Amino acid sequence: MLQEFISALRASGVRISVAETIEAFRAVSLVGYAKRATLKDALSATLPKSLQEKEIFEECFDRYFALDRFSGDHGEPSSTAPEPDGSESPLSRMVLEGDRDGLAVAMRRAAREVDLSGIRFFTQKSLYIQRILQRMGAERMDGDIENLTARGDGSSRGKAAFLRQAREILYENVRDFVEQQFPLFSKAVTKEIMERYLRGVRLSNLEQRDYERMKVIIKKMVKRLNDLHSRRKKAAKTGCPDLKKTLRENVAYQGLLFDLHWKARKMDRPDILALCDVSRSVETVARFMLLFLYSLSESIARIRSFIFCSNLVEVTHVFEEYGLDEALERLQKGVDLGIRLGRTDYGQAFRDFKAGWLDFVTPKTTILILGDARNNRGNPETGILRLLRERSRRIIWLNPEPPTFWGIGDSEMKRYAPYCYLARECSTILHMQRVVDFLLKTKQ
Repeated sequence: MLQEFISALRASGVRISVAETIEAFRAVSLVGYAKRATLKDALSATLPKSLQEKEIFEECFDRYFALDRFSGDHGEPSSTAPEPDGSESPLSRMVLEGDRDGLAVAMRRAAREVDLSGIRFFTQKSLYIQRILQRMGAERMDGDIENLTARGDGSSRGKAAFLRQAREILYENVRDFVEQQFPLFSKAVTKEIMERYLRGVRLSNLEQRDYERMKVIIKKMVKRLNDLHSRRKKAAKTGCPDLKKTLRENVAYQGLLFDLHWKARKMDRPDILALCDVSRSVETVARFMLLFLYSLSESIARIRSFIFCSNLVEVTHVFEEYGLDEALERLQKGVDLGIRLGRTDYGQAFRDFKAGWLDFVTPKTTILILGDARNNRGNPETGILRLLRERSRRIIWLNPEPPTFWGIGDSEMKRYAPYCYLARECSTILHMQRVVDFLLKTKQ
């Protein structure tokens, strides 16, 4: 029972380690199950660790350890209930005797035997209800009803009618129990399905109500990337010898090489200049791209941000002065930034960048451009892009449109692509994760 409860907590979002699970078992072995309040206090002291987890724990405990009471007259001893004669099945006998506690225990035991904790989807409710009823002995109870009906005498028909009504009420109680337990074990799967959907959905089709969920997903991705690329590298034990460090460390041995040192891999943290199209067709993708990049401040050494539509302006200072969420809101509204939100002009954006920030492009710079390359038939200024390619380490272009749309209509993507180290579709959070993972990969 305790193991199932811990599984329910994990499914609801409480992080519980193996060590904490062992502590919970030890605590319960000391306090027992007899006193509900004491059991709750003991588990609360060992399992949840934050205020949010405490709230989840309270809800899960009250739901999981709820008293299993049966409703209906069949659950109480009654003078109108027929007397059992010893030929009935155990389930029929408990019903006739009004053994409410016995029915509750039988239901809970049957739920464990059919592994109710494995329920994941609402479509499985009926299946588990039938399985629990079957384990409790509902089929033998149905047989009792048929046998009593077949006898034909008045007392047998009365007992059959009582059991038939009790059978219906029994079904209702088991259904209520499954409904009560379902949220405990299905939350994780429902959340996982929603997250998997949002990871792959086109950001341009995202609804406003999903923005907060998307932020949570990005935080998870960012944590994984930070853990992967920011962990301190240990000194290598094999590979290419580090001659200078070896000689320096062995001076005490009069030059004898007792302590060998090897060249370790070091993290290559790129300097990034991010140019983001914020026209209406791309603004949602640009918003989440900037959220992704600035959340990775632990892994990226320096990042300068620019937004453009009819012209280009730098917005790095906005992220330095305000929190991430507020900065993104200001970018979306364009307050006091000098951005002209008219017809998209990539050529003008490149001319503005060349005039004001070309000196910031060095051989260590990665230029990240996010936009659909739709230039409204203006001058694409491919010569400036070629100049940036020569001065920078690489240019990566992320286009929210699929490659089949590149070069169609006013799209200049096929003219820009030859000057890019990498040109990829980037319309989902999963696409962004792959690109950022590529940027942060370690180099020799």
